[in-house]
Order: sequence, then C-alpha cells, then structure tokens
Amino acid sequence: MVNSQKEKTIKITLIKSLIGTKESHKATARGLGLRKLNSSSILKDTPEVRGMIDKINYLVKCD
Repeated sequence: MVNSQKEKTIKITLIKSLIGTKESHKATARGLGLRKLNSSSILKDTPEVRGMIDKINYLVKCD
C-alpha cells in the first residue's frame, strides 16, 4: 500500500551572518543547505531537521 500523503516541508532562511559563530553552528547551517546571508532551503519536516534549527535558532527564520 502506497502512502499518498503530502510530505510536510519547512522553509529555512539564514538571516544573520555566520561570522563569529561557533564552528559547530557554521557546520549545522551548511548541513541545512544555508550558505550565504538570506539564502533559503526547503527541507522535510523531520525531528532531525527540527533539532538542527533549534541549535541555530538565533541565525535562522522559519516559514
């Protein structure tokens, strides 16, 4: 049986610079696909992604 539910997604935007932040926070932003200021990424809404967002919540905006 095929699950035909639409997968939930979340849009994340980098709103603050990564300059001066911890290396682990920079790596987390890169892991979310955020490179430059105001870059956005659309990802599946999973507990792993939510945890990454919580870690760098002061740098990102979620839509």
